[in-house]
Amino acid sequence: MERMASTLPFQEMTAEPDFLFDVQVKRLHEYKRQLLLILYVIMLYNRLVENPDQDLMPRTFIFSGKAAPGYILAKQVLRLIHNVAETIAGHPVVSKKIKVVFLPDYCVSLAETIIPAADVSEQISLAGTEASGTGNMKLMLNGALTVGTMDGANVEIYDEVGPDNIFIFGLRSEDVARRRPTYSPWEVYFGDQEIQDVLDTIRQNAFSVLTPGVFEPIVRTLLDEGDYYMLLADLRDYADTQERVAALYRDRREWSRRALLNVARAGKFSSDRTIAEYARQIWHLDPVSVSPDDASE
Repeated sequence: MERMASTLPFQEMTAEPDFLFDVQVKRLHEYKRQLLLILYVIMLYNRLVENPDQDLMPRTFIFSGKAAPGYILAKQVLRLIHNVAETIAGHPVVSKKIKVVFLPDYCVSLAETIIPAADVSEQISLAGTEASGTGNMKLMLNGALTVGTMDGANVEIYDEVGPDNIFIFGLRSEDVARRRPTYSPWEVYFGDQEIQDVLDTIRQNAFSVLTPGVFEPIVRTLLDEGDYYMLLADLRDYADTQERVAALYRDRREWSRRALLNVARAGKFSSDRTIAEYARQIWHLDPVSVSPDDASE
């Protein structure tokens, strides 16, 4: 077992090697939807509080990233992640099945530690908002299976590995465009009791006992201000997809087979191909042959 330092008051936690390592490492931003993942963690927390004996696949959720200095909502989400982590760590039942850690000062050196350890790569931006991505390719190359929307570089990974070796969920970009004009997050809230319970748990200060109401702006953003990034619209499909992830992870041999397929099919994302494609399609450059004699001069 390894210990991971965090910015939480208890400073470090034990990473159980048999837990599924579920990783989201990227810039903190609403469209990247770190909030969607922590809402799912709260859903699992509620399930275990209600039924401590349920057979839930143990997970360690690993977050890392940075927010812009003035990005208030992103920092509130970061605070929610910390408070949920602290609450879970102090719960005698839930802490045996779920661990949450936020690793500070995300950088290349930290990525070199996190990415090879990842089992699941969270690439869950709202479809149509992620223009590109390379973090998901690095995680893929190191054997993590992607949970993601059909967006950005997830589409290219999907094309390479096939539908059985990636976990795609949620609205497509055309669905977002069609649904947005009439989308009502309140309909989702009243139509799905478990999602309602997640938001109510936040509103009831389960994660802010000493600072009641501190997370009300997050709830308002989701319900009263229209949920622009449509987290609630995707949350049910996301939770159901995570159930498929947990079921597959119990079959370690099959999980390992699919992880190896991800590694083997990552060849398309080499820098050689990428640069050659940019030179041909974007920069419209002709290749130049260089002889060994020219190269030595």
